[in-house]
Amino acid sequence: MHSNMRTDVIVVAAGRGQRAGDGLPKQYRTLAGQPVLRRTLARFVGQPGIRFVQPVISPEHADLFASVAEGLPDVRPPVTGGATRQASVRAGLEALAADPPDLVLIHDAARPFVSGRLVADAVAAAAAHGAAVPALALVDTLKALTDPGFVATGPDRNAVRGVQTPQSFRYELILAAHRAQAENGDLTDDAAVAEAAGHRVAIFPGDPANIKLTTPEDFVTAERNALLALADVRTATGFDVHAFGPGDHVVLGGLRIPHTMGLAGHSDADVVLHALTDALLGTIGSGDIGHHFPPSDPQWKGASSDRFLVHAANLVRAAGGRIAHLDATIVCEAPKIGPHREAMRERIAAIVDIPVARVSVKATTSEQLGFTGRREGIAALAAATVRLPWID
Repeated sequence: MHSNMRTDVIVVAAGRGQRAGDGLPKQYRTLAGQPVLRRTLARFVGQPGIRFVQPVISPEHADLFASVAEGLPDVRPPVTGGATRQASVRAGLEALAADPPDLVLIHDAARPFVSGRLVADAVAAAAAHGAAVPALALVDTLKALTDPGFVATGPDRNAVRGVQTPQSFRYELILAAHRAQAENGDLTDDAAVAEAAGHRVAIFPGDPANIKLTTPEDFVTAERNALLALADVRTATGFDVHAFGPGDHVVLGGLRIPHTMGLAGHSDADVVLHALTDALLGTIGSGDIGHHFPPSDPQWKGASSDRFLVHAANLVRAAGGRIAHLDATIVCEAPKIGPHREAMRERIAAIVDIPVARVSVKATTSEQLGFTGRREGIAALAAATVRLPWID
């Protein structure tokens, strides 16, 4: 019934999230290595039947939003929210009016664990009923507050439900309802807006994993759950070597280090970043650096190797992974690595966007044995550890 219906998603991200504690608004905080809002937006991108995702943000967060949404397809430019959630949702709905969808899902930015099943059910429920919300049965007994510190018998828990997002509607129905209730700013969700406009709201099964991040404790729980979901821990290695040639510096770990010779290679010959790139590619079974950046291709002549490492890190993240640790060992007689070790760690961490504590750089000689001992070149060994979603 709904296969040919165009469906857009409004992600409401205009709040300040003050109950989550000090720091960035909760939708921009990092959760398991990725901003909450990016996780939420990405959950809808590419879902069957979803056309566009329309974010609604605070104007003071424009730069933050640009950084977290970079590279996500089908995410429209954000619109400015209002003083209340109700006003923000209406701003998102009005932004879709020029090319309206048939159905619209309205979702909280602070629910980054929405599943594909829940999205599909929301679309189906909106098509069938016009207005629908995901709901969970309550397991705790409900009590009503009387005097401070005292309670009395409350409503029957079997007669109430806990409601989540995405709430789903026929677009014209919920747009008209929001316009009609614009002066009634006390409505806390879109189901209430629809009800106030005289519509019945159906329910469909929610998802206990679809939690809303509200308090600092929620972030602790969510971080733990996100890591548990990345149960596939993989380690892979990389190795690279380049011979010395004419020059007055070498590039190692993204740093230009003065030396009596240079390193010969098609790119900048950074053996450290090359080895780390191969190690990261190995964790996802994606070939080697030569496969992605063939030395026969003239566009990579003299290229900065941080581009290669960024590419590998992005592939890991595109696979749903998180980089847990990078380790590199440099083998050479000269130049001395020790004075540059910490700067090298910081540079590598910045390239792949992980904390410097997750990067290790070591150096050794080969006791004057072999080509490195004869000062004919430099070698690097690397290991990468990543966490990925478990796939059978």
